[in-house]
Amino acid sequence: MVSVNPAYQVKELEFTLGKVGCSAVLCPTQFKTQMFCDMLRQICPELDTARPGFLKSSRLPDLRMVIVMDSRQPGMLHVDDVMQAAGSQQHQELQSLQAQLSFDDPINIQFTSGTTGLPKGVTLTHHNIVNNAYLLGLRTGFDWRPEVRVCVPVPLYHCFGSVLGGMCMALHGVTLVFPSKGYDGLANLEAIQNERCNFLYGTPTMFIDILGQSDFHKYDVSSVDAGIMAGAPCPPEVVRKLIRDMDMKEMMVAYGTTENSPVTFVGFPYDNEERKTETVGCIMPHTEAKIVDPATGEMVPLGSSGELLIRGYCVMQEYWDEPGKTQECITKDGWYKTGDIASLDGFGYCRIEGRIKDMIIRGGENIYPAEIEQFLHTHPKVQEAQVVGVKDERLGENVCACIRLREGQDCTAEEIKAYCKGQIAYFKVPHYVEFVTSYPLTTSGKILKNKLREAMEKKLCV
Repeated sequence: MVSVNPAYQVKELEFTLGKVGCSAVLCPTQFKTQMFCDMLRQICPELDTARPGFLKSSRLPDLRMVIVMDSRQPGMLHVDDVMQAAGSQQHQELQSLQAQLSFDDPINIQFTSGTTGLPKGVTLTHHNIVNNAYLLGLRTGFDWRPEVRVCVPVPLYHCFGSVLGGMCMALHGVTLVFPSKGYDGLANLEAIQNERCNFLYGTPTMFIDILGQSDFHKYDVSSVDAGIMAGAPCPPEVVRKLIRDMDMKEMMVAYGTTENSPVTFVGFPYDNEERKTETVGCIMPHTEAKIVDPATGEMVPLGSSGELLIRGYCVMQEYWDEPGKTQECITKDGWYKTGDIASLDGFGYCRIEGRIKDMIIRGGENIYPAEIEQFLHTHPKVQEAQVVGVKDERLGENVCACIRLREGQDCTAEEIKAYCKGQIAYFKVPHYVEFVTSYPLTTSGKILKNKLREAMEKKLCV
């Protein structure tokens, strides 16, 4: 199964389908403004005259069929016809294929967002996905919680939704509630109230949006007592607000990467507030982690910062058909290099301090944006903060804070800078403060920092 981002445009779609040699595409005619069948016709004009199921495309030679889920289309099969077409011979073939499967066979290709280049196909096996979902469910208590009902606003084409959602449902019998076809902050509150969800998934941005809804206090969210926040750096102040404003005492922060199937650290439901807010949780069972000096590769002492490496069942098989890029991130002895700067304590809890590539080098000082972002979230007028480095002739780079204010609040750059002075090192105090109403996002809610940086440099570095 190849998970395709529904926001992909024609070039991205053609690249994805061609990269992994897809033989079939299953899709609706359209989603929001995305006209999927029309996009496929642009890539494969042969669809107009093809016999359904026997497509021969010059640009996608491996593609044999397009299966549409709603209205019938020329050259495409309809999903109802496919479901009814199988006879006893096909059922025997299916049983034979199932008997030949190995747990080490790839089962899912997840494309990374491609924010630093062309998307890479993360190849995950049955062993990767099934074990990650099983162990995650044990950590979060899905095996002992009565009638778990999870509100799932995260997309299913990413690991968060597919593994923590779909696979946990299959393994632990939890109920999944999908608030809307596409992300909608208000729909999350409606789903929690109407379906009495007691567990909530989301990225930090999604949780911030839920807390920031103007009608938030009109909804009964008393059923929710637990949740998982993951997918991006989680500001401590946001976790505190969830515990305080939504009474989510068993809120857990998780950390992982698509390449690790995805979760490698997650908190325990009854961790104390410091561990819930200041760490990304404790190492998962059957998973190894170490912190190394990025320059030498040597392990550093507990509590020291360096690059986080992961080893275990969860490490992906490969980047599909990219042995060079696979070798760049997986060492000969099986350690996956996350590219994240982190530290570990003696109990296996991890603190993420930033991305190596996000690091701002200001006049020789190394600055990790996540640290400044976490501090800015403590300002009473700040709804959300993102920090990027912008070019500076003298210092190389300087710090730029892009801030979303709470509804109805006014603030100045000087006020933000004054709040920072004396609280964080002078070189970390934002040189630029820009107030924004939104950030460039992937469809899964992750902030595209490279796009944000480009926009700020275009505006400020003239």
